[in-house]
Amino acid sequence: MNGSTLNTFGRYASIYGAMWRNSVVRDMSFKTNFILWIFVEILWFAMQLVFINVLYLHTDSIGSWTKWQVVMLMGASHFIQQIFQAVFLTNLTELSENIRTGKLDFMLLLPINTRFLVSMRKVDLGGFVNAASSLVVMGYAGWKLNFVPGLVDVAAFLALALFGTLIHLSLITILSSVSFWTVRAQGIVWGYYNLFNIARLPDEAFRGLFKAVFTFVLPMLLVSNVPVKLLLHKLESPFEWLRLIAVGLMLIVASEFVWRFAIKRYTSASS
Repeated sequence: MNGSTLNTFGRYASIYGAMWRNSVVRDMSFKTNFILWIFVEILWFAMQLVFINVLYLHTDSIGSWTKWQVVMLMGASHFIQQIFQAVFLTNLTELSENIRTGKLDFMLLLPINTRFLVSMRKVDLGGFVNAASSLVVMGYAGWKLNFVPGLVDVAAFLALALFGTLIHLSLITILSSVSFWTVRAQGIVWGYYNLFNIARLPDEAFRGLFKAVFTFVLPMLLVSNVPVKLLLHKLESPFEWLRLIAVGLMLIVASEFVWRFAIKRYTSASS
């Protein structure tokens, strides 16, 4: 890295640090709501785990996935979902409102990258707490499987999980950009977010067109299944994680193109 790149990175890190501090102040101003939201998310996650337990009272496996492997998958899926929610979701669901009220006009005037500001201005701290609970569940599932991953396995899992988070960011950026033409697009964004539940199940549970759509168009199954398969050494071929990276890179490029196309045609709330 040259000096200019380091200065830019340091500047944005400082800005993000300030946004973190603002988020902490905001969440701590409403402590009861903060705690209740964490409780609700943990309760919902617990209900999903109970569902899996009931399901496995009637079967020994889903495809080649045993009960505790599926619990590991659910933990990983919840981890990715909560990290995405903590960093990006609140911001992207507010894009429609920022366009409608004219707040985006002021963001465009600031001397920083607008997409960075729109995507990361607020932080949902409760999401990080819930992500930690997901790691506890994954650790317990690993203990039940008598499985201890190596450092390389953990690093590879975290790298693919981060990449999966960027895939979600890219897709929701594309969907939320509809707001530039329709003004309101929260329903589309939340509709996509609700599809996260599909990622909690093994890809072997799906067939045909449904599996193709949620592998290549809305790659929910890739985002969670591939990192866990890699962690558990269940990958049938390296093409599985290469497919995840290829689809992800295409979506990242597509989201940047859609964002630039939309922002160039934005004429401000007052026009």
